[in-house]
This record gives sequence, C-alpha cells and structure tokens, in this order.
Amino acid sequence: MAEPHAAWGMRQIEEFNEFLPIGPWTVNLDERRYRQSGRELRISVLGSFDTAEGSWLWGWANPGFGKLPVVAAAEALRSFGLDHGVPEFSEELVDLSGFEDPRYAAEMLAFGAMGVLRADGYIGVQANETGRLYMVPDDPQVPVADPDPIALPRLLMQGAQFFNRSAYEVVAGYFHHFTIPWRQEGDTITAELPGGATASVQFDGQGRVAAVSMGSITKESLGNTADA
Repeated sequence: MAEPHAAWGMRQIEEFNEFLPIGPWTVNLDERRYRQSGRELRISVLGSFDTAEGSWLWGWANPGFGKLPVVAAAEALRSFGLDHGVPEFSEELVDLSGFEDPRYAAEMLAFGAMGVLRADGYIGVQANETGRLYMVPDDPQVPVADPDPIALPRLLMQGAQFFNRSAYEVVAGYFHHFTIPWRQEGDTITAELPGGATASVQFDGQGRVAAVSMGSITKESLGNTADA
C-alpha cells in the first residue's frame, strides 16, 4: 500500500526539508503547533517510537492523547488500515524490534504513512531519552512539490529501492500522483511530462528498473493511459 508513494514521497520530502531546515524545535500538541528554525506550522501526530523496546505506538492508541484533534492523521490511517487489511496501520502497537535496524524501520513506517495520507512531509524528533515523536504537517503554507523531469531518473531508481518489492508500483504511482499521462508496452512505461519531455522506464526480467531515459515528445500521441 505504501510503495506507490515512494518516488513522489521522496520528492516531497526534499521540498519539505528545504521549507523546514534542521534546527531547534518546540511543539504544543494541544494547539497542534510545531515550531522549528523560525517557522511555525500546524501538525498532526502519527505516533511514537520507543528506541529501547523497538516498538511503535500510534497516536490514537496513546492514552495521553485520547481523542484529541492532534491525532486526526493517525485516526485516518487507522481507518485505512482497517479498510484495506493493513495491520501495521491499524494495530495499536507495531513491534519493529525484529528488524536489523528498528530505527530505520520506524522511519520507513512514518514515510509510508505520509504517502498513504498524501501528507506534505513528516517530522521525527527525539522527544525524550528513548522516545521519538513522529508528526505530519497539516498546514497550507507547506509547499507542494511539482514533478521534476531532471530529478525523475534518480527518484524512480531510489524509490524502487526503498521498499524493494514492486518497482512497477513505484513508477506507476509517481505518474498517477502527478496526473501524468502514461502507457505501458511490454517491459517499458512511457510518460508525457509537463514542459514537453518524455520519460521511458525500462524494467528487466525480474521487474526491476533497468533504465530511465529522457527525450522529447514525438508526433505520436501516447494514446491509452493507465492508472496505478
């Protein structure tokens, strides 16, 4: 469920990090206000990660939050998890201790949640000695990334490697997110990008992205389009 959001999510994270550079931070959860590097924005809590236990607790399951508006994003994700049979999004506690790097697994979970929610980024901060707090912005001042033809090959390659399950879902998800017309012929996806360029994505026999090439639009129409 998260993989179709990998490539565009990476592009959006880059945009968000430029908007909110690293620096001192404060948060008021009652007012849903987060401040960092001189910027203030409205946020919603996803969950918290216990670095000692290697466990993730969703915001809606935290007794300290109850039904406060600050856990609206976590509640929405819980509903999605229940509707689509994704226990990692719908169970109170997610045990990540079995991963080789539980901290990285927590980042993957937060990133996946960001994508499914179509949020404009996510924030992870060290709230105490063993606890990290994860949030998503819910504020119109956060810039939304446009498709970037120059960065496209890198984003598709890196996005396909992030969850490393279905490169096709990553590529199709990127074009679908930005409503870019595309078609598939055999092991190649071709897309018409804004500004007059085309992208051709070739997959190898194992379904991995083998090459991404850029070109100009030909006289031929892309014809049929497909959705992720």
